[in-house]
Amino acid sequence: MGKEPSESRSIIAVRIRGTISARREARETLKLLHLTRNNRAVLINDGCSFAGMLNAVQNYVTWGEASKDVVSTLISRRGRLPGNKKLTNDYLQRLGYKTIEDLAEAVFSCRAEYWKLPIVEPFFRLRPPTKGFRKSIKKAFAADGELGYRGEKINDLVKRMI
Repeated sequence: MGKEPSESRSIIAVRIRGTISARREARETLKLLHLTRNNRAVLINDGCSFAGMLNAVQNYVTWGEASKDVVSTLISRRGRLPGNKKLTNDYLQRLGYKTIEDLAEAVFSCRAEYWKLPIVEPFFRLRPPTKGFRKSIKKAFAADGELGYRGEKINDLVKRMI
């Protein structure tokens, strides 16, 4: 069964590897997650369907639980409308949110799903991390690498990429 919105947590998934010679299923799953290029991130909830998708592409992405300040910073600095226009408070008021902080609070508490907002690009374009990746991008995070689930430590990586 699905989790209640009060129990759900917001997850950040970041693609860090390319898909040359990857399986077709992995490439299709990355498309469904809107992670079509390296250094792109998405905000999703921790539902069972997303957990299965992340496990299917764990050799190409890293993910973990987002903090409230990282979600707010990500939406305010990297949130975009089509045509690479910045996300503005005027547009958000038409959707029913007073400010970007209100939207960030709703996304963080899983009352709203960022990728379902109309006309908003469902992903965030990030820069490569400042001072590069600390470890190998070919190994899992648990095996002294960068890939896969990393829990709260995803916030440090995303801060370096914003």
